[in-house]
Amino acid sequence: MKIGIIGLPNAGKSTLFNALTKSSAPAENFPFCTIEPNLGVVQVPDERVDKLSEMYQPKKTTYTTVNFVDIAGLVKGASKGEGLGNQFLSHIRQMNACAHVIRCYEDDNIVHVSAKIDPVEDIEIIHYELILSDLEMLERRIVKTQKGVKAQERGQREHLALLERIKETLLSGKLAIKCEMSEEEQIEAESLELITMKPFMYIANVSEDETEDDDSALCAKLKAYLKEYDPDAPLIKVSAKIEQELSGFDEAEKKAYLQELGYASTGLDRVIAAGYRLLDLTTFFTVGPDEVKAWTVKEGTKAPLAAGKIHSDIQRGFIRAEVTDYEQLVEMGSEHKCKEMGCTRIEGKEYIIKDGDVVYFRFNV
Repeated sequence: MKIGIIGLPNAGKSTLFNALTKSSAPAENFPFCTIEPNLGVVQVPDERVDKLSEMYQPKKTTYTTVNFVDIAGLVKGASKGEGLGNQFLSHIRQMNACAHVIRCYEDDNIVHVSAKIDPVEDIEIIHYELILSDLEMLERRIVKTQKGVKAQERGQREHLALLERIKETLLSGKLAIKCEMSEEEQIEAESLELITMKPFMYIANVSEDETEDDDSALCAKLKAYLKEYDPDAPLIKVSAKIEQELSGFDEAEKKAYLQELGYASTGLDRVIAAGYRLLDLTTFFTVGPDEVKAWTVKEGTKAPLAAGKIHSDIQRGFIRAEVTDYEQLVEMGSEHKCKEMGCTRIEGKEYIIKDGDVVYFRFNV
């Protein structure tokens, strides 16, 4: 999972990136401090992995990971190349999802590219530039597809109709992902590599004294706007400064500090959880004395394909999956007890992996 952190210059992207990834990317008080994208790999915190590791005492414990990419700030005119915009836009196209950071705090010491703090105007600038960039790419596709229609190439007429519908959505100011499509059309549209076909989460970068439940006027304004514009997208309140402080704490200190500030979890935890929801991801586990490991697959993945995540030979020679629910395994205390009590199920090729499944794959090559 690769999540691109985007937004205007000085919105707090690099500060947040450093906090989430415990990195030291430059985060200075001037636009375009970041030019090349910074990549940080973050271990996904999962109490279930901790518990399974405690139970099995393996030689190795492996968590799933998320890749965060700090992408340079976009400015008005980015789609036409302003501020190296085309270069930065190409970086966004390589992401699975976007985390759009919006500044929601006042600070005279940190400059704003528009010289005023307005989260709605900021978000609209980014959306406008992404939409313009996608329209330009879409126009080229339409011209090419029109030639295919004239040549009576198979499927080109239907493809053109889809492209025209997406274009109408973009021209209305909406993201391409909001265009009504069938499941097949959605797969087709994803192959176009449009930025606005990617799922978005929004991160309100708030001041240090703003709590999870108490919104400033700026944050309230952003919430009201997104409720109308993109109601299904997650909006996460994060103070990049607080996250930076937390990154240097141990777990006990972190928990105490969060409680004091009125937050139930860290920004990292909330961003990762939102990323999993956005990309329809689910986690299953393999356990044993050698290794306890978490694996991530798309929701709806069948057992053989999940087995292929571990090794292609396991997928090729798949016989069956022995599946135990994590909660039941913890309750019973061992795999042996689960089998004895009938809690371990034998599943075949059509079984769809569920979140929290502890799986042993039987195979023969």
